[in-house]
Amino acid sequence: MANFYINPNNVVHELPKNNQPKFFMFGVPSYTNLGDQAISLAERKYIEAEFPDYQYIEIVEEDDDAAIPVVKQCITKQDIVAFTGGGNMGNLYLNHERARRKVFSTFTDNLTISFPQSIHFEDNEAGLYEQKLSQEAYQKNPNLVLVARDAQSYHRMQTTFNNKVIFTPDMVLYMKSVNWKFNRNGALFVLRHDSEKVVKKSTIDSIKDILGNERPVKRVDTVLDEPQKITPVTREALFDSELELFSHQEIIITDRWHAMVFSVLTGTPCLLFGNSYGKGKHAYFDWLEHINWVSYTDEEDTERIKQQINAVMEAKTHAYDLTPDFKQLHDLIAHNR
Repeated sequence: MANFYINPNNVVHELPKNNQPKFFMFGVPSYTNLGDQAISLAERKYIEAEFPDYQYIEIVEEDDDAAIPVVKQCITKQDIVAFTGGGNMGNLYLNHERARRKVFSTFTDNLTISFPQSIHFEDNEAGLYEQKLSQEAYQKNPNLVLVARDAQSYHRMQTTFNNKVIFTPDMVLYMKSVNWKFNRNGALFVLRHDSEKVVKKSTIDSIKDILGNERPVKRVDTVLDEPQKITPVTREALFDSELELFSHQEIIITDRWHAMVFSVLTGTPCLLFGNSYGKGKHAYFDWLEHINWVSYTDEEDTERIKQQINAVMEAKTHAYDLTPDFKQLHDLIAHNR
């Protein structure tokens, strides 16, 4: 299936002139968060594999505004509009939320899908104000379906919006696992530098002591410093490089949800700490608690952390299959035909 990557300078030429149903994915990131890049890659692979009759068209986030009138001019009833998934529904990342509102309130005659998201509107004046704006925009679209990627978000979406809400894993968990059999050596700390960070430096220092000086330790983030920008053309190679990095490690220590997901895909032992509003914690207990080589903790007690680290490092990898958990999303798209 041919895929198209739209930008406003050539959007008219890029749009295919045929009768094939189109799947328009708005909000595709160009920023360097590999977790969000992996989501967009997984979304494309999901539609390609499960619904090959659709022509998949990606619209990079900075091109959303320019692409909306072009898509509106050519869209037909059989087409689907979607907005990429992630952890940015709410008032913490307003550029994404404003773009979502605009897309949802524009394409009101087509099935419109908000791909799996975590939601967090702060319980303060600013958060409640932005929540009201989102409620007004979402309510304009009777064909909008919200997909929650954790149970906490599922319940919050149901109580916040009047739209239909369904429940599936994060899209990256649709991706196939890899088993590259590299020699593993060292510990990788994959830690946030943003407003969601809550894990204490003293806790990280304690973990370094637990792991000992004989094991190489490296600190990174899933947000890359280079390159400056990622496109649908370049993201898969960067995703593969990240999986290769994880595949060389003995243990991952992280507060990034997607670092745990990458650990699942590569069979790498991982201990996940929380973020400011619990999106990783809730998603772990919803979808990954049965996977032996990854674990979640809120612990600050050194001895208990040590026990959890030892447990995941000693765990054997095993088969898993989360594909059935995407059934609600699959049925939603299938019934659009």
